[in-house]
Amino acid sequence: MFLVEDLYQKYKEALNLEIVVGEKGLQRQINIPEIHRACIFLTGFTSHYHDQRLLVFGQLEVEYLKTLSKELRYERIAAILTQRTPAVIVSHNHFHIEELLEVCSNLNITVFKIPDAATQAMSKILVVLSEEFSPIASRHGTFIEVYDVGVLIEGDSSVGKSETALGLIEKGHRLVSDDVVRIKKRKGSYLEGQGVELTRHHMEIRGIGIINVANIYGAYCVRDKKQIDIIIKLEEWNENHFYDRLGLEDSKSEILGIQVPYSLLPVKPGRDVVLLIETIALNFRLKKMGYHSAKDFRARQRSQIAQKFSQEQGTQ
Repeated sequence: MFLVEDLYQKYKEALNLEIVVGEKGLQRQINIPEIHRACIFLTGFTSHYHDQRLLVFGQLEVEYLKTLSKELRYERIAAILTQRTPAVIVSHNHFHIEELLEVCSNLNITVFKIPDAATQAMSKILVVLSEEFSPIASRHGTFIEVYDVGVLIEGDSSVGKSETALGLIEKGHRLVSDDVVRIKKRKGSYLEGQGVELTRHHMEIRGIGIINVANIYGAYCVRDKKQIDIIIKLEEWNENHFYDRLGLEDSKSEILGIQVPYSLLPVKPGRDVVLLIETIALNFRLKKMGYHSAKDFRARQRSQIAQKFSQEQGTQ
């Protein structure tokens, strides 16, 4: 639940918000991450108006309202403001429309003034709303940046996720989160992972306890958030399980409706898991650039078979 008060308390400095009237309206909910600009709705055309959106008044609205009589100004403003309107934002500090303040005071709607022009103000507020309303999920694992690739390491408890991440950090890679990873869906097209505030930049290593990675390895070895590019699941080596030896099939795992490349990595004594994860990350970068090692190998293999077959046919 995101309240008008949350918008004010969390972003008043970033947006330069200032309350004009209607402090009682701070407890109203913002249910829709969208904004209306009042302009056309002040003319009486309200068939596509949604009263649960934040409403912005700018210079255009103010200039238009000045052309109306006082009674008509009140009527038009009262027609679009309801008990469901979360808040009103007046840009360029054009908050001196008495009828607007009167209607908002009667309905206990908070009116904010903001120094930016209406278009700029709307852009900033939409960024804030996008941040607050982004779909969120949590996954158990360790999230680390390896060669600029966001690698989410998953696996059963005690399989060695944190120890593997520690080995990667020692080689200069960067920790994003350990144990719990909060994932947000960004712009409907990619996932961004970060840690929770309490455990940020910390890791739990069995037999050692809690360590602060930034303090031990330096600030360069941590970062707050990163796009999730690939998921690697660690599992104990199972002799009865068939593991992919060519890598022709690109497996995917779905989080918040987004398909993320997925690799299953079996671990056992003698396998350098840190080196293997670095290799997976580098191979992922190659694929992003259009080169697929396994498919290239298969193509060359088929070419050699075809060439050999042609030679055998020619000798007959």
